[in-house]
Amino acid sequence: MDSSEFKKDFLESIKTAAAVTGEGSCAAFVDNMSQYLIDSEVLYDFTPSFYTGRSGRSKYRVDGYVYDEFDNTMNLIIANFDGNDLERRMTNSVAMHDFGQLKVFLEAALKTNLYKEIEMSTPCADLVEFLQQNAKKIRKYRFLIFTDADLSSNVKAVDIEDYDDVPVEGQIWDVDRLFRVCCSEQGRQIIEIDFRQYCGEGIPCLEASSAATDQYSSYLGVIPGSVLADIYDRYGSKLLEGNVRSFLSTKVAVNKKIRATILNTPQMFFAFNNGISATAMDVEITNTDHGHFITFARDFQIINGGQTTASISNARYKDKANLDDIYVQMKLTAIDESSPEESDELIRNISRSSNSQNKVSDADFFASHPFHRRMEQISRLMFAPAMDGAQYETKWFYERARGQYLQEQMRLTPAKKKQFELQNPKNKVIKKTDLAKAQNTWRGFPHIVSKGAQTNFSSFAEYIDEQWTANDAQFNERYFQSTAALILMFQYLEKQIPKQPWYEGGYRANIIYYTIAQFRRLIKQQFPGSDLDLIILWNKQGLPEQVEESLLALAELVFLKITDPHRKVINVTQWCKRQECWDSVKGVTLTLPVSLESCLITTDDEKAAQRSAKKEQKVVNDINAQVEVVKYSADQWKRLSEFAVMNHLVTPTDVSALAIACKIPEKLPNTYQSKRLLALLAKAVEEGFNINQ
Repeated sequence: MDSSEFKKDFLESIKTAAAVTGEGSCAAFVDNMSQYLIDSEVLYDFTPSFYTGRSGRSKYRVDGYVYDEFDNTMNLIIANFDGNDLERRMTNSVAMHDFGQLKVFLEAALKTNLYKEIEMSTPCADLVEFLQQNAKKIRKYRFLIFTDADLSSNVKAVDIEDYDDVPVEGQIWDVDRLFRVCCSEQGRQIIEIDFRQYCGEGIPCLEASSAATDQYSSYLGVIPGSVLADIYDRYGSKLLEGNVRSFLSTKVAVNKKIRATILNTPQMFFAFNNGISATAMDVEITNTDHGHFITFARDFQIINGGQTTASISNARYKDKANLDDIYVQMKLTAIDESSPEESDELIRNISRSSNSQNKVSDADFFASHPFHRRMEQISRLMFAPAMDGAQYETKWFYERARGQYLQEQMRLTPAKKKQFELQNPKNKVIKKTDLAKAQNTWRGFPHIVSKGAQTNFSSFAEYIDEQWTANDAQFNERYFQSTAALILMFQYLEKQIPKQPWYEGGYRANIIYYTIAQFRRLIKQQFPGSDLDLIILWNKQGLPEQVEESLLALAELVFLKITDPHRKVINVTQWCKRQECWDSVKGVTLTLPVSLESCLITTDDEKAAQRSAKKEQKVVNDINAQVEVVKYSADQWKRLSEFAVMNHLVTPTDVSALAIACKIPEKLPNTYQSKRLLALLAKAVEEGFNINQ
């Protein structure tokens, strides 16, 4: 798949989405673009809020927004969409006109009576209120243009004047740029930093040559606090590695002790602070008469020291602190990227180890949790029942890594690509954040889901990590089928809500979360001892009629409740993020039809089905353990045996298992022994053992 194929497929999917929901091609375009950028970590989340008008003689328009709470950046989005003219060009003059419309909107929102002009309980009214209430907190405005035009080669850089002394950054996202980011090996936006732009010759460093391996090399440097603040001010939370960002977003971002040191004893900062750890690709080192300097780094990510970085930047911004005496030690690990998946795994492991002194759990590194590999493995093997008279079965494709669905098509011939899409249709792709939304909604946390994809993902991670530790066999084929069934419910409401006469536009996602969560509560109230049989939805690959009717009837009541003029918080978007909102929706009543009983399963039958699924998964786990063990040679197990004995890691049971493993393939360990061997291997790796050396 090349850029032109991607654009053609992307625009076709927009037309399909618009036809299905009836919300319009432009709205579908903005929504799809934003979802891609969320997956690629360009955006933290997205809230649609289309509004257009005039302020004096000037036009303004806004299509959506995202507020990044970690670095206090307000992203305002405008669409430049045609949908037909494939030869259209986004020139510099057109881009500046669009950026100008966003600036006029911002001015109108903050300096005029726009809030009174906009109809209450609409997404744009929420946006204007949010801007007014948080104007003093916002440290940067980022204006983004989403366009289906091709970006002119003459557009080299975007320069927008500050607004009320707050920096304004402009970004243009055409479909070609989207393709480059989403279909790169990393599946996300890559940061490239030329350190000479910030500090003369670069960052002075020493190479830790004795620590270098084929996978990485390391450098120790000292980075001025002002340079670190400059880089953070420019790139914001994107500078922080994904796990670190997820971890810090749920903690206090600015450390009081760090701030106190900066303000009171800046000369002691280097002595008191642990510094930062970072990773990068393509690190360039320049040797001069003055020593070695790090001059360039691609895919620069801070994997430890996020609080230090944010605190230094905040102290300069909020406290007007002088950073001249602030210096930060930096360990930079340059990663070999010859194998992208191995590189990503190494970065995650370094991040995990670097943060071990903090109170972090496996949930904080959920993106690499074995739960995802389990879901991926099931999705690649399990076929969904054929539907609508089709003579072939399809699969629900679980996207464990960003951009995986697109990347698996990259090197396929047209014929193979068509076959792949038939077997793995786009509407059956389950992303990690989608799974977290569906499951947390069904578990009864619509207010958490309403807080955004990343916050909800972090919340879901804690639950899964706890449950996985208790019994990982519960995450089996039945669990995956149930997840797909929930996604079908989401998709049905996404299509149908915009077509309802009561729908006024906006809050569709919140309506869906609260409707599905309340639907389950009502089932349990009105049919005691029963629950919706999600496997019926899986087998049907759709919703029974009585489920559809109940959901739509309930959706209207939920909409009226979350937009009730007497709600405690005027801003509907913010109201939906609160427990009180969920408590109020719990009071919504609807008598479910008796015919719904045919779609239910008793609690006892559900438990029996889950027990059976767990047993099957345990058998699969046993087989997988044996398969994993025999991947290694007898010599490798002999080396492990020597290391484990020397470091006192073995028990008598382990010794017996190792004795058999050392005779592979003449002898094979049983399932119990295989699990013991893998556990021993994991323990040895933590102690520094490398089985591949």
